[in-house]
Amino acid sequence: MLRIHFEDRDLARVQIAAEPDPLWETVLAMHHLVPPGRGVPVFGPWRARARRELDERGLLPAARLIGALAPAHAPYFPDFLTPDAARDGLAAGLAAIRDTPRGRLLAETARAALPARLPRWRGALAAGSRRPLDELAAALREVHGAVIAPEWTEAGATVDSDRGARARTLCRDGVDRLLDSYRPALRWEPPVLHVDYPHDRDLRLRGRGLRLIPSHFCWRRPIALADPGLPPVLVHPVEHATSWAPATTRGRHPQALCTLLGRTRARILAALDAPATTGELARRLRVSAPSASEHVSALREANLARSRRDGGCVVHALTPLGTALLHGELAPAGGAVQRRPPGLTAVPGSSALRLPGSGPAPRRSGPAAAGR
Repeated sequence: MLRIHFEDRDLARVQIAAEPDPLWETVLAMHHLVPPGRGVPVFGPWRARARRELDERGLLPAARLIGALAPAHAPYFPDFLTPDAARDGLAAGLAAIRDTPRGRLLAETARAALPARLPRWRGALAAGSRRPLDELAAALREVHGAVIAPEWTEAGATVDSDRGARARTLCRDGVDRLLDSYRPALRWEPPVLHVDYPHDRDLRLRGRGLRLIPSHFCWRRPIALADPGLPPVLVHPVEHATSWAPATTRGRHPQALCTLLGRTRARILAALDAPATTGELARRLRVSAPSASEHVSALREANLARSRRDGGCVVHALTPLGTALLHGELAPAGGAVQRRPPGLTAVPGSSALRLPGSGPAPRRSGPAAAGR
């Protein structure tokens, strides 16, 4: 259990990161890739594509270097891998890694027991060489470019959905309710935030506040920096749709959706897989707020989206019919019973569906019509 101790002044300095942190996402993504093996199902499509991309670009050694420095199940990995400077972007974060003081490097690599995994790397650091840091920065940059940057819009949408919900709670009910909204992974018992954590420790904020970083690739439990002297952060998982996949593969027939709805309206439909306000949709898709509002209205009129007021804002989400259209789940697969959107009925003896008032079900001929 991690216990984060707040003072009154810390409550006024709680922040929610505006977007995913590029270095946290890169390091945590490697937990799903290195070593290879069966991973979290929700990342399955991304993992297959990422491994193929790393192999084709000759970046498997770079990924293994990052994985060796930050193993998935290790109780600790060096804090210098995820510097606070990365809040200003990947380039700023990589510059901070290259500038890590030698004393800190030696202390953190020793704590992470690197000699057993990277003896030459550790030896070069002990000799005063900065080459390992240059190699690490290059590995992070190349791996990020190969398997994180292509999913950045998707990761940003997932994180933005979580951040939007937290921000609405903060605006409507204050910091107290915000911290309480992270249950069950976090338990707020003022003035202490209890965090599900692999080992027992205390973190005293002492007026520095806490930066909450929602993460696309963080999984199961939150992560904090080990050094209590560094700016306090808490990286936490966000909720993923079980059908999450890169935007280019979401749904069975993305081009058909664009033809049917138009490109922007199809993108709005896909973005609403995670509930959002009009402003959040506009930011995610880089369209104007009036345009986003117009497209949501059209989807709502077609019973593909619905809207509800949440405090001072309106949150939009897909209806069951909209979800079915997006993910191509209208027809049963392999004889399994599928959940159907309200208002759709199955045509007897077939996998087809029809809307009420659309006329009689079509007749079928041949052996299938006679039953089994």
